Amino acid sequence: MSAVREQPLGIDELLDRVRETYERIEARAAYDAARDDDALLVDIRYAALRDRDGLIPGALVVERNELEWRLDPRGSHRAPEATGHDLRVVVICNEGYASTLAAASLHRLGLHRATDLVGGFQAWKAAGLPVTS
Repeated sequence: MSAVREQPLGIDELLDRVRETYERIEARAAYDAARDDDALLVDIRYAALRDRDGLIPGALVVERNELEWRLDPRGSHRAPEATGHDLRVVVICNEGYASTLAAASLHRLGLHRATDLVGGFQAWKAAGLPVTS
């Protein structure tokens, strides 16, 4: 008797499935939440994009490959901002794709309020929100 093999997911399908598990946030709402100290903005873009396009004032910059280590509230390498599992984290990549997978990874670490920015940094910038060089 042979087992039925499940077809592998493509990236678009994977993103759709992951995004069904939490509510994403738009740029203006993320700005308001950060301003009201209700969210920690975390920029995971790589250095060349930050150099090219600028930074979001007040956002914690964490390279994607360090994200889980820096935001795990129980981790030995955590950032001081990683204060607990109830922390609302808004992950920001360039266009809102890599941030979805990063937010899902944070959920697996118990950061149940983690989300990502729809459209990423580019949506932030297009909304006319603050950017510094």
